[in-house]
Amino acid sequence: MKAVRVATSQSAVYRKLPPVTELLMASMAAVITGGIDIAAHIPVVPSLTPPYVLLAVAAVLTLLAAFLLFRVKGFSRRTLFKVAAWGVIPYLVISGMLEFVFLYDHVRGGELVVMTLSLVLFALDVPFLLGFTVARYDTSDE
Repeated sequence: MKAVRVATSQSAVYRKLPPVTELLMASMAAVITGGIDIAAHIPVVPSLTPPYVLLAVAAVLTLLAAFLLFRVKGFSRRTLFKVAAWGVIPYLVISGMLEFVFLYDHVRGGELVVMTLSLVLFALDVPFLLGFTVARYDTSDE
């Protein structure tokens, strides 16, 4: 097992990184808002335009965060992937349980598509955020 060097110098702690945390938090907020919009209209069939728009915004924000982060030289991608890989396991379990609840409650059609895609983004955003917050202080790739 390789030891991880933690940033001890001021330069590693205060280095300029893209706003990954902010983008991922905004993505999660968009996903949650879309889910709340659907839930607020139950039992009436809701208009799916706002949830689809929010889902698209969330996907763009997540992809933008990944794109901006992977352009940074000297960033510890290995640590990011290692932490995110372990972090994705419980979020896949949580997402799977929520998907089961949707199916058990007979959610069908467009609502199920929006909720499933929202769960996929949720299961990716949180581990990505966890991996980023650890990897930003790892200087082993520098």
